Amino acid sequence: MAAQKRHRMAKTLAALALTAGILAGCASPGTVTAPPPPPQAPVVAAPPPVVVAPPPPVASAAPMPQDDKVRVALLLPLSGASAAIGQSMLDAAQMALFDLGDDKFVLMPRDSKGEPAAAAAAAKGAIDEGASLILGPLFAPQASAVKPVLAQAGRPVPVVSFSSDWNVAGGGLWVLGFQPQEQVRRVVNMAAGRGALRFGLLAPSTPYGDATLKALTEAAAAVGGQVTRVERYTPGTPDMTSVVRRLSNYDGRKAGLAAERSRLHGAGDAESQTALRRLSNADTFGEMPFDAVLIAEGGTKLREIASLFPFFDIDPAPGRLLGTGLWDEGGLGREPALIGGWYAAPPSEGRQAFEQRFQQLYGYKPHRLATLAYDATALAAVLAKAGGRDGFDPAALTNPNGFAGVEGIFRLVPSGVSERGLAVMEVTRTGSSLVDPAPTSFQPTPSS
Repeated sequence: MAAQKRHRMAKTLAALALTAGILAGCASPGTVTAPPPPPQAPVVAAPPPVVVAPPPPVASAAPMPQDDKVRVALLLPLSGASAAIGQSMLDAAQMALFDLGDDKFVLMPRDSKGEPAAAAAAAKGAIDEGASLILGPLFAPQASAVKPVLAQAGRPVPVVSFSSDWNVAGGGLWVLGFQPQEQVRRVVNMAAGRGALRFGLLAPSTPYGDATLKALTEAAAAVGGQVTRVERYTPGTPDMTSVVRRLSNYDGRKAGLAAERSRLHGAGDAESQTALRRLSNADTFGEMPFDAVLIAEGGTKLREIASLFPFFDIDPAPGRLLGTGLWDEGGLGREPALIGGWYAAPPSEGRQAFEQRFQQLYGYKPHRLATLAYDATALAAVLAKAGGRDGFDPAALTNPNGFAGVEGIFRLVPSGVSERGLAVMEVTRTGSSLVDPAPTSFQPTPSS
């Protein structure tokens, strides 16, 4: 019975992942941007004499095994504090291997231990054993530690890491994790289509908050809008009341209400008296300082922030509150102020099917990042079938048409980041509903 269940699982998961092979097989190779020439060494006049250090020795290429196997290393934290995440991602990768790998494809799991030095050692060992591609590691510090190993390998060994930190991208390393920049662009474009052109931002004073602010500024300008209100705060701030108060310009609008009541009272005519009665229950007067506000938070902090909005007269109309992928979690609708909020996220259908089948096979729910390991391994297996050991060159990895994965379409771009086709979701009382579906193809071809 176990064998039959596994066979049925394989057929179903293969149906999800084979679309990656179809896209990759039909796509034309992407244009690869040539790296800039190295800077010329400055000319040093003499005297005095200048002692020039000898150039570093040229690394010899790691030997390749004399067989037709295609070896792909998988660097994950299989021990240490993040071992549970690593095991879930390893199980997902083995599912993809079972679905799409052939007898020439060899997956080489290696323990990064969640530590930079261990990740670098694992990468070097895998390269020495003939790896043509490295998947992982998971965290940005480990990904940074792997990059020098690539430079010393003596042969190209691309890395598709699971990090979402765009700062480590480039130099032969791609980040496959979910990027806030594209999430911001997607939801801003959607809000602008509904008339929002003035955007506010509430974000922590962190690199993530910095990236969100930059992305919002660029996305708003691209649709003819602008960022009109920004409030930042220190992570861990226990009381967000003053932050939300400033964001809403509550004091200014409250003063505006007093001034308007005084004006109407002084006018004395019937029309002014009618308007004055309409303002009898108002707390503020005048426009909000934004048409829509982006909140770069998730979890408990997001719910805490949103709960303050009604006290400062921020109307949570549909499309008024916007979020990033940090909103992609269950239970947000338990906070009434978040109902109607929009956020960008991968299409949920594929992930739900993946999670159900993963649990049937392994007996536990996969970690949220397990889909990254499945998609990366599926991508590697498809490219290996098409090109063997040479299937991981930059042109193949950065195919502009992209690939179809568990969570929708994705592609790697030459700069080292990834792009995804995202849907726009709306928070409801019981979960979320689809506002705008994810695209099924990429257009236009990226230029970077």
